Amino acid sequence: MQTNRTFTMLKPDSVEKGHVGAILEKINAAGFRIVAMKLTQMTTADAKAFYAIHKERPFFGELVAYMTRGPIVAAILEKDNAVEDFRTLIGATNPADAAEGTIRKLYAASIGENAVHGSDSDENAAIEGAFHFSGREMF
Repeated sequence: MQTNRTFTMLKPDSVEKGHVGAILEKINAAGFRIVAMKLTQMTTADAKAFYAIHKERPFFGELVAYMTRGPIVAAILEKDNAVEDFRTLIGATNPADAAEGTIRKLYAASIGENAVHGSDSDENAAIEGAFHFSGREMF
């Protein structure tokens, strides 16, 4: 089921370094419309639930600690072909491998602190968006 919405989180490192405005500017310039957005902080339980797919991976504890160390900006974005286009905009998970001009190339410090999350499928975009937003919070 292809949709025109995707989910993103500007991760704690983006917020800490003051990159929120610049990242949102790139998102808007790429033609995305923000249909929901909030500054929030994930609890340990939130992060463990959100990243449950990685619970058996060796980096899970570090991921949970990283995602709970400070606020994030959660957002639902709308555009035709939203998931694929946003994945292109953010670039490879490892900023060293990300294309020039992508969000991760510009703002990520490492594969572990990679500035931004983007849903990897339409199904996950719906699940992840519903994790952070109620229906009345989306426009």
